[in-house]
Amino acid sequence: MKALHRFTWVICCLVFLNPCYTQNGKDKTRNPIILIDPGHGGNDAGAISINGIKEKDIVLSIASKIVELNHKLYKTPLKIFLTRYSDTLVSLADRVRLAKKLKADVFISIHCNQAINRTASGTEVFIHPKIEVQAKESAYLGFTIHRGLADLLGFKKRGIKYGNFQVLRDNDDSGATVLLELGFLSQTDESIYLSKETIQNAVALIILQSVIKFLEL
Repeated sequence: MKALHRFTWVICCLVFLNPCYTQNGKDKTRNPIILIDPGHGGNDAGAISINGIKEKDIVLSIASKIVELNHKLYKTPLKIFLTRYSDTLVSLADRVRLAKKLKADVFISIHCNQAINRTASGTEVFIHPKIEVQAKESAYLGFTIHRGLADLLGFKKRGIKYGNFQVLRDNDDSGATVLLELGFLSQTDESIYLSKETIQNAVALIILQSVIKFLEL
């Protein structure tokens, strides 16, 4: 993957966004609330690559960069919260509880994948079919992120799938609710790619832009 060229392409895509956007979207009575959930944390490292790259570190870095880019790029930033801001373990129930308390319009759980087959690669998006309206919104948001990661960063698309994950299944009060598997840490090239700060910035930007598009801002 030609990381630097693709990252430049992502930055160039910003010209299609007004840096001082106004709300034209779904609920004009309040600013949309976005909850980003960096998976794992603390003594739960998640997937670990052969060279020691930990899922919990990658997803926290990307989530933090989403918040940072949101405030740097826009005069009217989105209201974005994280389920964890440091290397701590938050229970799945508490992650869902926070989403309900905030009445999140968008919930995105970020993960990295792993497989016994070390050639497996690419991104996957999971949604839950429990509520039809939520499933449709989640599928649209997931498709937007999925396409951005493939078209701009060269990740293989593994599809949008149903997943019975607790953070999706129990999160029935939120709007669009998706779980992203960004890539496979068991695949050496992909794990190295995801560990680069330039790529993490690019992934964060694609997720942020996708949320803005989804909310029609």
